Amino acid sequence: MCVGCGPDHSTGLRVSVVAGEGLTVAGAFTVTDDHQGAPGLAHGGILSLAFDEVLGSLIWLIGKPAVTGHLETSYRRPVPVGTTLYIDAAVDGSEGRKIFMSATGRENAPDGPVSVTASATFVVVPPTHFTDHGRPVAASELSPAAAKVAEVNP
Repeated sequence: MCVGCGPDHSTGLRVSVVAGEGLTVAGAFTVTDDHQGAPGLAHGGILSLAFDEVLGSLIWLIGKPAVTGHLETSYRRPVPVGTTLYIDAAVDGSEGRKIFMSATGRENAPDGPVSVTASATFVVVPPTHFTDHGRPVAASELSPAAAKVAEVNP
């Protein structure tokens, strides 16, 4: 039910992500009428959500729990409804608990025109961060993949 990547969220982004070489990922999502702000254009907050989702997926490659500490999104051109945005993201470095990342979003093809860029700082947190601050989640609410990876909010 994740609004970013959940396949069962009725109005979510349904972002799909695949791991690349090293600490990189490639993601994609198609802007629908449910994601618009101005008529016919993607809402900027939705685009930030897509970048947060793709950048956050890099954490799976690092293998440490982390959360978004800072996300800066730069909008270069409007993204029309019906556009598939291809987002490439990479880990740029780390310092202590901070992980620095960047991403580029291109319209309708992995080498299409650049529409949006982002940079982010994620912060490594203890696993108890999620149980201390999240609501309890029943095992039945988890996808089979999530249930296999970790026990979340017991």
